[in-house]
Formats: sequence, C-alpha cells, structure tokens
Amino acid sequence: MCGISGIFNLSGEPVHRPEVEAMMQRQRHRGPDDVGTFIEDNIGLGFVRLSILDLTSAGHQPMISDDGRYVLIFNGEIYNYLEIKKELSYTYEFQTRSDTEVLLKAYCHWGDDCLRRFNGMFAFAIYDRRTKTLFAARDRFGVKPFYYYLTHDTFVFASEIPPIFEHVRRLGKSLQPDDQVLYDYLMHSRTDVDENTFVKQIKKLKHGQCVTVVRNEAKVKCWYQLQDHLVEGWSGPEEYYDTLKSAIALRLRSDVPVGICLSGGLDSSSIASMLINGLHKSDYYAFSAIYGDGRTGDERSFIQEYESQLENLVYVLPTEETLLTDFDDLMRCHFEPFGGLSIYSQFKVMKDASSHLNVLMDGQGADEQLGGYPYFFGSFFRELLSTGQILRLLHEAKTYYKHHRSFQALAYLGYYMVPSKVKSAISYRAAQGVSSSFHQKHARDTQIPQKLYDPKSLKESLLQHFESKLEHNLKWNDLNSMYFSVELREPFLDYRLVEKTLASPAEFQIRHGTTKWILREAMRDCLPERIRTRQDKIGFENPANDWMRSPLFQRKADEALASVAFTQSGYFDVETCRERLKLHRQGSLHIARDIWKWIEVANFLKKFTPTESTVKDREVSAP
Repeated sequence: MCGISGIFNLSGEPVHRPEVEAMMQRQRHRGPDDVGTFIEDNIGLGFVRLSILDLTSAGHQPMISDDGRYVLIFNGEIYNYLEIKKELSYTYEFQTRSDTEVLLKAYCHWGDDCLRRFNGMFAFAIYDRRTKTLFAARDRFGVKPFYYYLTHDTFVFASEIPPIFEHVRRLGKSLQPDDQVLYDYLMHSRTDVDENTFVKQIKKLKHGQCVTVVRNEAKVKCWYQLQDHLVEGWSGPEEYYDTLKSAIALRLRSDVPVGICLSGGLDSSSIASMLINGLHKSDYYAFSAIYGDGRTGDERSFIQEYESQLENLVYVLPTEETLLTDFDDLMRCHFEPFGGLSIYSQFKVMKDASSHLNVLMDGQGADEQLGGYPYFFGSFFRELLSTGQILRLLHEAKTYYKHHRSFQALAYLGYYMVPSKVKSAISYRAAQGVSSSFHQKHARDTQIPQKLYDPKSLKESLLQHFESKLEHNLKWNDLNSMYFSVELREPFLDYRLVEKTLASPAEFQIRHGTTKWILREAMRDCLPERIRTRQDKIGFENPANDWMRSPLFQRKADEALASVAFTQSGYFDVETCRERLKLHRQGSLHIARDIWKWIEVANFLKKFTPTESTVKDREVSAP
C-alpha cells in the first residue's frame, strides 16, 4: 500500500527531480517506509511505500522489469498474487515475495489482459521505455484512487489531489472550483458520480478504467463493467458463506498483523465472526467508535457481544473536543468537501488504530450489493408494483412496517415515481440556504436524478450505486486510513461476491421486510443472533447535531459564514444560512450536515486564493 505520482511531459520537455519529489512529499503519509523515483527524459515517476508484503528492500519501487523495458509504480494489493505467481513461475523467475513483482510480470506476460486476472484493489502506472508509452489502470470498484491533470503538453497524476494541485499551482497555471460538482454536493450530498472532482481541471480515472498516454493524447477506456459479469447467482446461503470466507482469508495475506473495524452492525460483525468461528482467529485487534449510552450512533451494546470473544477490542471515543483538536488534520486529509461528520468517526478510529497496526478490514460495500440502505426498499417496491406483484408488495410493505415502524419505504417509492422536475423541487426545498440563482443555473445539468433517483428495479438501483455512489465512500475510506499510514481492506468488494450477489434474484437481498437476506442466512449459527436479526441501520452516525451546537463549533460556523470566500461564492443565500444556523442553536432545527457543508466549502474555496507560500513554492521548484 503506497502513494504514486508522476509527470509525463508530452511536449518532450525534461522532468526535473525536485518536481517529482515535491509531489511525493505531499503524500508521504501514504508511505512512510520507503521512497523511490525514476526520472528519464520527459517522464518522472515517484513512489512512497507502506510496507505490507515483503518488508525487505526487494519490494522497492519503482520496479523495473528483468529486460529493463517496463517501469512500474503500484498502489494497492493483489490478494491472489500467490496463485498468479504459481501460474507464471513456469515462464518467469521471481526475485521477491511481493505482489508488485507478480503484477509487473503479469503485465509483461498478458499485457492489459492481466487486469481481469487480479483479485485486489489497485491503481498503478507502467512506463514502456521502448514505445515511450504510459499505461495506468484502476481496480474494478474504485477502492484505490488515481487522479490526473491533462493538457496538450503534460499528464500529471497522483494518488491524491493535493500533489497535483500544488504542482500545477507552482507552475503558475490556473485552477478553479467545479461549480457543477459543488452544486451536486450542496443539493444532493453526492460526490464522485463521474470522472469530475471539485477542482475543474483535475479528473480521476473512474473505477474499472485504464488510460494509455502516448505522444500528445490520452486514451481512456473501460476494462471492466459490472453489468457484463452478472451471469450466475448464488445457489444458496452455503455457497455465499464459503465465498465470503475465502474473500476474508485472502485479505489476511500480509507480512504485518491485520485487524478490523467493528461497528456492531451486521457487515463488520460478519467479518469478526467469520474470523473467530470460520477461520479460528481471535487474537486480532478490533476498533470500535462509541459515544456514550443513549447518544446518537452509539452501538456499544452490540459490540459488547464480542468482549468475551476478542483478546484486543479497543474502544475509540470521538467527541466535539477531539474533532476540534483534529480539525486542521481532517481538512488537510480531505482536500475536497465530504458528506458529513460521520467521516470524522472513521478518521478518529484510524488515528487511534495506527498506534497498534497498519492493516484493517471493514464492511464497506455490503450495503450497496445487499440492499442495506432504507431507500432500497423504495426501488424494490417499485419493481414489485411495475411487474404486477401486488400481493407480494402488500406483504413486503406490511412486514417492513412491522420491523421498522416507519412509512419511509413508501415515501421513497413515491419519490422515485414523481417527475424529475418534482424531484428537483424537493431537493431544493431540502437544501435551504443554496442561492436560487445558483440552483437555476446548475439544476438543468445535474445527472444525480437520472443516475441515482430513478431506478426501475432493485437490481438497477444496486448497479447505479456501484457505478455512481459507492466510490465516494471508498475515497473517504482511503483518505482516512492512509493519512495515518493504515491500509484498509474490504472483503465484501471481492468481485466474486459482488458479481454473484447482483446476479441473484431480488429476494436474495430483500425478503419479508428485511434486507441482506443471503448474508443473514449464511451467517446463521456463526453470528450472534441479536446482531444477525437486528433491523436498524446506524452506520457511522454520531452526535453531530450536539457537536455543532457546542461553543467550539459555533465559532467555526460563524467564521465560515463571515468569510469572503463564502459570501462572494454565489453558492449561498447567506442570510438564510445565518437564520437557519440560529434556529439550529436554539434546537428548533437539526441541520448539522448543512452547517458542516458551510464550514467545509468555506475552507475549500480558500485553497484557490493565491498566497505568499504559493509564490515561494514556484521559485523553489524552478530548475
């Protein structure tokens, strides 16, 4: 697990080592164990290493092929590298125990077809010294990031945005916020739905994409589309159990200890119980965020099911005080605005976990394939209604209400069925504080309603989430963990699990008013029954509304609303924001998410203001 960066001057201009080293230093937190560079004519590659497999210097990157033709920098893990290594050993000799060498030799052997053989999370770049071509690729679901800046004369890339942003600023080039991305964030709380970022000139490879850069052009293509691989579903819970066990076992491959994040929910608890009961491993570290009995988001009563089973269960306590202490680091970690303060809970878990180990597993991706969010009931009900399954719809609606005591699923059904103009009006009403002129200018161009809010069936909704929503969660995972040099692994995103689950009928996800049916059945007699049958969905919620009423963050909010960047952005009706902030403090409104957006956007916009340090950086980087 590492950080990669590179500069490829398509104009033929030479790359200077200080330029690459500055990019490496900006993301050094991703790889504190080793650094490496490759500079040749008009290309420069940089690498910072977090040692997980083959801890010796043999795993150093950039790694050059035996014949000297290819140069590789690689961020991620190829979990099935031992199986691929065995297959390739008939043709190649291996000098290391690393998955990096396996990836390099796989590319030498199969070219870009090697991608389909990898079970892993990865973003890598390979330079062909013979053809002067750069090839880069990203994993199936976007676990590992790849950002880039492309003009007619240069291609700059990195694992995070700041190294690119600061490099371009040092060159004196102009960068602007992407207003459409900001609109989608403020109106719909959605980010990363396509290749665009919050910086207009900086893009990313989407999940399952690769790019070939040669001469004066970059050709992006899709090497993996989930919908093309939905061939055969599960035969039953037993097969699901075996595949989940295999996915977790693969992600235990490491030369350093592996722990887990344990929320007390079904997904992370399934990993914990599989380790204990399926793989007979109970000596690992588990980290759990708690907030105090009765406080929003606290799941300690469920986590306590494991206190007698785990030798190393560590409780993490995020508070408004720790949030203020960590505020500057959190802003530095997340260059772009993010969805809400639930992200901080994970940030704090990673911070505390980093003093114990460098590899964790979590349950990310299970909700998106198993229908775990409440609104999936809306798409499921719409499917039943449109296919004439009225009796089944009535049964599912009745059992949903029995379990949840809520009409939320029917509200989602109604929302999905109304015209796009009505959806837009509902979103604008919910996002009070956004200026009407900003809304009118960008509402027409948003793709969120089509990509996420108009599913005709449960399967279509699940696919939409894998294509347009899951990635923002994965981005936050990556940034939170790697800021503290922690690698985060997601067993539920093993492509074997994802493909077979989404190829299965809807009743494998939702049945009798309950989500995640196949997982619940597979984990019967393995998972504590109280967790296996729980119906509520909490996730990484926390007491954010209380936090935003504390004096510590009243000041932050006041500073944001008074800042020049905020008031002159044109994004907000500032007086409405101030009035809503006042009502929140009085307890009449609960809008912590909105307040956090204001604070974040104000901080983000300040990054585009020229500073004295920018000028100095430009002078230092000059060759």
